[in-house]
Amino acid sequence: MSRPTSGTLHHVELWVPDLDRAIASLGWLLEALGHTPHQYWADGRSWRLGPTYLVVERSPALTSDRHDRCRPGLNHLAFHVEDAAAVERLAEEATGHGWRLMFPDRHPHAGGPQHYAAYLENEDGFEVELVATPTTG
Repeated sequence: MSRPTSGTLHHVELWVPDLDRAIASLGWLLEALGHTPHQYWADGRSWRLGPTYLVVERSPALTSDRHDRCRPGLNHLAFHVEDAAAVERLAEEATGHGWRLMFPDRHPHAGGPQHYAAYLENEDGFEVELVATPTTG
């Protein structure tokens, strides 16, 4: 494996109020996007894709029981997906894994007319954006 490019993201760690819910929603999504389970411990899990990994952890130092994306800090994570059909398939399947479609009246162009994406929120208030990767040519 070659050395990662300096400055690229190494990992993201999300503190979650309920590890089982995080595994059911975030874990399912990460695996659907091609990430593989990486680490397991009593209060957390991680998934890896290439040199980058994402951690969900139920920390004993947690001070709230819900993430608020409108407060300072993380608003959302955005992931590339291969095309519009993948956006639609994942958005539909996600509802069975603890996610709800945000902005349904503007879906799939809530980010603007040239931006094809699904915005999803889970029960704990975490938002993800699934963005159709544009074709080049």
